[in-house]
Amino acid sequence: MPKAYPDELRQKAVEAIAAGETYAATAAALGVSISAVVKWTNRHRTTGTAAARPSGRRDQRRWLEPHREWLLERLRQQPGTSLKTLAHELGKRGVQTSHVSVWRLLRDAGVTFR
Repeated sequence: MPKAYPDELRQKAVEAIAAGETYAATAAALGVSISAVVKWTNRHRTTGTAAARPSGRRDQRRWLEPHREWLLERLRQQPGTSLKTLAHELGKRGVQTSHVSVWRLLRDAGVTFR
């Protein structure tokens, strides 16, 4: 995955647009795409900063930890439940995750699948 543009460059773009420059002129002067300048200024307008958002995956195990007991109890009740079914049921409970993240949490809890 490529690195994000520096925050200083993003801030220069936001300042240029605020000063009345066009998106095209700002993009050409900074050597970036017009769409990048548009995204940065929109992000600055909505969040107050044009800084890059964090990249990489979140640690799903930590994210799922509050649901650990529910998952383990669900598997005790129906041992043959698939990981995809568990992930889908978590989605119904408002927790968006993947079956792989569920598997990692259960693996760490000592649950094996055969």
